[in-house]
Formats: sequence, structure tokens, C-alpha cells
Amino acid sequence: MSTPRVSFEFFPPQNIEAAFRLSDTVRDLAPLDPSFVSVTYGAGGTTRELTHDAVATIHKRYGLNVAAHLTCVDASREETLAIAETYAGIGVNEIVALRGDPPKGAKGFVPHPEGFADSVELIEALAATGKFNIRVGAYPDPHPEAADTDADVAWLKRKIDAGATSAITQFFFEPETFFRFRDKCEKAGIDAPIIPGILPIENWAGVRKFATRCGAHVPGWLDDAFDKAARDGREDLLSVALATELCADLIEGGVKDLHFYTLNKPQLTRDVAHALGVTPKVTLQEVA
Repeated sequence: MSTPRVSFEFFPPQNIEAAFRLSDTVRDLAPLDPSFVSVTYGAGGTTRELTHDAVATIHKRYGLNVAAHLTCVDASREETLAIAETYAGIGVNEIVALRGDPPKGAKGFVPHPEGFADSVELIEALAATGKFNIRVGAYPDPHPEAADTDADVAWLKRKIDAGATSAITQFFFEPETFFRFRDKCEKAGIDAPIIPGILPIENWAGVRKFATRCGAHVPGWLDDAFDKAARDGREDLLSVALATELCADLIEGGVKDLHFYTLNKPQLTRDVAHALGVTPKVTLQEVA
């Protein structure tokens, strides 16, 4: 089995304790030499400034290639592109361009009167600057607002045609889910890299609830597996084993890159990476 390239997703801290946890997470995972790390944007753009601060800190202090999430929610075109320009100004030239989730309590996404109508318009505008490598989201299971997987594939092709260079998928639980989606993308003429998103399961009840909300198919056997593991106190062992097996199957199927949703908790991700042969390659040089 070949050793994959890895990347990690973090989310911005909203208090001092969370800031220390993010710092510890980055410090633990940076030696694995990720090809990039991403920093998320809260629903409704609620973490806009926190995201910017986290991106700037990780880029400056740890020297990592940071991909900043940028959404269309609750901001004008001018405001959104100004944020992108601030990233370019500090040497961050990777953007994960997303439509974004509506604010809590909202029934659905409503474009800002002077904002981008959707992710395609955002991608086109970012691509026109010539300053960014643009990554986008992809959905192996149908997005909750999509009619079916074919609709998701068609929308992904629009995003790639607009200027995106790669896609990162929503998490999923079985390799066949990804392979079916990849095959449909190839048939649709999408030749940009599609990176599987991997979520090591730190809390099954929470992950199951989130998966249901975002449309990810939950196999019934996972409920039984985690019920048994909970009785024996072996949830973490099961999580590492399942994520490692999923990644190994993906690598066997030709996948070369894996993107881990860390939830700012590095242990499970680090254990899975080590099991896949991804071990520390660099000595972390932290800049004061």
C-alpha cells in the first residue's frame, strides 16, 4: 500500500480554551507534513474574523500551506473579495470556496442583496484575480438540497469549469460511496482531483446526528459496532480501525490524497495517519 498525502481541517477557536486546543492540534499534526490545512467558516459567516485570525496565525507561526474557507453568506461581493485580498496580502493563496450554510434559524440560503448568488459566482470572481488556488466541496451522498447525486456531479462540474482546481468531499462511511461518485464525475468529464474527506469518529452519537443532517448515508452496521464498542470501552480503537480500513480501501482504489476532519482533536487523526504509514517527516519550526 502506498503512503498517501494528507491534509487536515481545523475550525477557528471561539474562546481561550479552544485557542489552546487548536494550537495543540496544529503542533501535533504539522510534523506529518500535510500538503495543506484548511480553516472553516461558521454557519452564516459567524466566524469570519476568527477564521482570518486563525489562518494568519497558522500560516505565520507554523509555516503551513493554509487554505482559508470563504463563503457567500451575509456579505457583499466587495466585502467577500476584500477578505480574499487580505489573505493574498499575507501570502495565503489557497481558498476553499463554498456557498456556505445559512445562519441558524434560517430556512435556507438567501443571497446578500449585493453578494454572490452561489459558489460558482464566487469561484469565477476569485479565479479572475489570478491570485488563488481554489478548492471546492463535493458530495458523494446527495446534498440535502440536491435532487440526487447526478445533480451534485453537474454542479461540481460547473464549479470546476468556473476555475476550481480540486474538490474535497463531505465525509462518508463506506469506500463504495466515494468510488461511485468518482466514476460519475469521470463520466461527466471532471478531471480535477477529488480528495476524500475522512472523519475519524470521536463521538458516534454526535457524528450520526450530523451525518443525518448533512445527508451522509449511515450504514446500519455502524450502530451495532459502536454499541458493542461502548460496552467494552473501546470506541477509540474501533474508530481508528474503521477509519484506517476505509482509507486503506480508498488507497487501494487509486486515491493518493486524504483530507481529515480533525474537529481540533488530533489523537484519532494522528493514529490513523500513523497506521497508514504517514509518520513525522519534519521538525516543527514554530515562529514566535
